[in-house]
Amino acid sequence: MWSTFLVTDEEGRTVGPVMPGAAGGVVVGGPPVGPAGLTNLMSGRTTFGGNKRRRTTSGSALSEAQEGKIKLAFFVAIVGVVLTVLGVGTEFWVELSPPKSFYSNQTCLTAHYGLWKGCTKTLWVADIDPERESCGPAELPGETNCTYFKFFTTGENAVMFQKTTQKNLNIATAMLALFSLFLMVMGATCITMSLSKEILFFLKPASVCFILSGILVLLSLVVFHQSVLAFLASDHRVPIHHELSWSVSCIGCAGAVLIIGGVLFLLLALPCSPWQKCFPNKDSGGGSSS
Repeated sequence: MWSTFLVTDEEGRTVGPVMPGAAGGVVVGGPPVGPAGLTNLMSGRTTFGGNKRRRTTSGSALSEAQEGKIKLAFFVAIVGVVLTVLGVGTEFWVELSPPKSFYSNQTCLTAHYGLWKGCTKTLWVADIDPERESCGPAELPGETNCTYFKFFTTGENAVMFQKTTQKNLNIATAMLALFSLFLMVMGATCITMSLSKEILFFLKPASVCFILSGILVLLSLVVFHQSVLAFLASDHRVPIHHELSWSVSCIGCAGAVLIIGGVLFLLLALPCSPWQKCFPNKDSGGGSSS
């Protein structure tokens, strides 16, 4: 039984066990092995069936410095993703304010909406700045009534202040925002795989995903602004003052941050650093001048 039980050491040599009553073991295909062989066996330093596969950092594997830079760029991209989700999920894209004297001398009506729903708010004229001609801002206390748009269910347009929204432009804005979020998820997946597998290849598709998502986010702002202008031009009987609100600011900042994050991933994916190529190290060439 003892003659058929063989193990291998780290160098692939076959090691035989120590026979009972013997000072040292008999090695088949290698030098004699004593208690040290059993110590290596119990400590896990030998493998069954060949040499142990070790993890190396050569080739395209990541170094600690590269991993730190990727995590820093990933944090920048995550900030853009959070700002995008915050802007897409809120309804403060644009505020609509008619004149204070349009309804009554005590209350006035203001409205604000985003991609998914619109809200009307009744404000007290006494709470509004006397120098302000229109009703608002929407942050003042008042009674709020919010309803979801029916663009995506029955295809109906929304009517606010006797003006009708343009559903095609609103749907296009929402689709661009959703597709940009999908690209962000794909880019985050590529970065996660790059960090877990330690492969630089996934940085290139991640940079493309984040740059395209930033461009789509900014493009959604342009389409939304055109929808607001079309909404105001649908009926001129009610004068409306409009202004873009803080949700649009979040989206604009998110688009810029996402593009910056994508560019950082693209620079990290290059085989050589462009900074070192443009500004070589002076110590490398001036050491032998003395």
